[in-house]
Amino acid sequence: MISGRPTVIQKKMEPSLYTVKAVLILDNDGDRLYAKYYDDTYPTVKEQKAFEKNIFNKTHRTDSEIALLEGLTVVYKSNIDLFFYVIGSSHENELMLMAVLNCLFDSLSQMLRKNVERRALLENMEGLFLAVDEIVDGGVILESDPQQVVHRVALRGDDVPLTEQTVTQVLQSAKEQIKWSLLR
Repeated sequence: MISGRPTVIQKKMEPSLYTVKAVLILDNDGDRLYAKYYDDTYPTVKEQKAFEKNIFNKTHRTDSEIALLEGLTVVYKSNIDLFFYVIGSSHENELMLMAVLNCLFDSLSQMLRKNVERRALLENMEGLFLAVDEIVDGGVILESDPQQVVHRVALRGDDVPLTEQTVTQVLQSAKEQIKWSLLR
C-alpha cells in the first residue's frame, strides 16, 4: 500500500463474488453449442469464437481437467461428443470452478437421463439455459448442488404459457390463485 491507497496488485487480488467469466459447451469439432460470457474479456463474437477454437485445440486431446490459457483458468470435462468448460480469472480457485462444472454436468446428466450427448442436448436446450441460469448469474455462483438445480429447473418448466394450457389447467390455476389470495 502506497500512501494509504491499494496498489494495482492488491486490487486484483481482492476477493470477489464474480468468479466465473464464461461457461462453454463445444461439440467434438470445437463448434459452439452453448456459450455464455459474463464479462467483456472477449467482447465480440469473432474474439469469442477464436478463443473457443484455441481452448478446444489445447484441451481436446488431453486427459487433464485444468488448463491455464490466455491468462485464464479453464476447467473442463468431456463426455462422448461434448466438451464442457468453465472459465475464471488466473487467480481464481480451481475447486470453485470445478464445483460449477460438476454441478452443470451432473444436472444435465439427471435432466437428460444420463444421455449427455450432442443430439439430446440440442433437443433440450431450454433445460440447459435454465440450469446455467440457476448455477451462475452474472458470474456469481448461486448453486452447486445438482439436485437443487434439477428441482428448480423442473419448477420453472412447469410454468406453461397460458396459450398452451387446456381449459381444465387454466381453471385449476385460477382456483389456486383465488384460494391463495383469500388465505392472505
